[in-house]
Amino acid sequence: MNTITKLFNIKYPIIQAGMIWVSGHKLASAVSNAGGLGLIGAGSMYPEVLREHIQKCKKETSKPFGVNVPMLYPNIEEIMKIIVEEGVKIVFTSAGNPKTWTPYLKENGITVVHVVSSTLFALKAQNAGVDAIVAEGFEAGGHNGRDETTTFTLIPMVKEQIKIPVIAAGGIANGRGMLAAMVLGADGVQVGSRFAASIESSAHDNFKKTIIETKEGGTQLTLKELAPVRLIKNKFFQDLQNLYEKCPTKDELVTLLGRARAKRGMFEGDLVEGELEIGQIAGLIYEIKSAEGIILEMMEDYNAARKEIVALDF
Repeated sequence: MNTITKLFNIKYPIIQAGMIWVSGHKLASAVSNAGGLGLIGAGSMYPEVLREHIQKCKKETSKPFGVNVPMLYPNIEEIMKIIVEEGVKIVFTSAGNPKTWTPYLKENGITVVHVVSSTLFALKAQNAGVDAIVAEGFEAGGHNGRDETTTFTLIPMVKEQIKIPVIAAGGIANGRGMLAAMVLGADGVQVGSRFAASIESSAHDNFKKTIIETKEGGTQLTLKELAPVRLIKNKFFQDLQNLYEKCPTKDELVTLLGRARAKRGMFEGDLVEGELEIGQIAGLIYEIKSAEGIILEMMEDYNAARKEIVALDF
């Protein structure tokens, strides 16, 4: 056991990221049943939909699971109330100030983890009283940090500055990536893109197939003026690039983005006009597998890579 497996009472230090339109109760419970920590992604759920997913997840697993909550959520008070009422014991917060909700969650016996993209925010999260942090590098899919700091650089910098456990995220989809993160100082890993392409993922099959077809260079960070997000280069992405050539205002970007593009792309399967959020590591994802299969494959790969390193003679 290590600090992360002890903190969450799980078998493997693997956390499935709480992704919008991708990580509902089916994926979260499957990951937890396989020995990792499954997270329900609240960011794309109305409060009562979240309650339903939590209740179903409790029926589908007796193992620990959690909820990821972007704190910019408009119904945040109701969301937090539901989490407490339903007895959820682990919450990952993101996209906001951890001081706002950490005391309330801790008072209700909840383990709190905050997602950060820099050492500065890691220190703020630690000072806010969180139990661990997720340090997410620039390689990650979805919304991202503005500084474009890579995981390989971020993890040792954060580890050097904070005392609480560090979970690495961004560009990790196999056991070798997991081992690299641990060598850099991480106590565990958070994996998103690999689980997006799982059988239990709530993503549309069109999106899953696109993930495994995406090659090196097939994603790019964009929309920094609004909220940086890494997207697959489809027609919508190209429309953004064409607009950027005209030096658009924020209002023009907002108008093009419109509403519900992420749902349209990832959940409804519109590969042309939808927003397709995935990480650079999609270039190393070749097949859609079960959550259990992904975890077992990661651990097998991790252990094989460890043996290779031990066998090296310098």
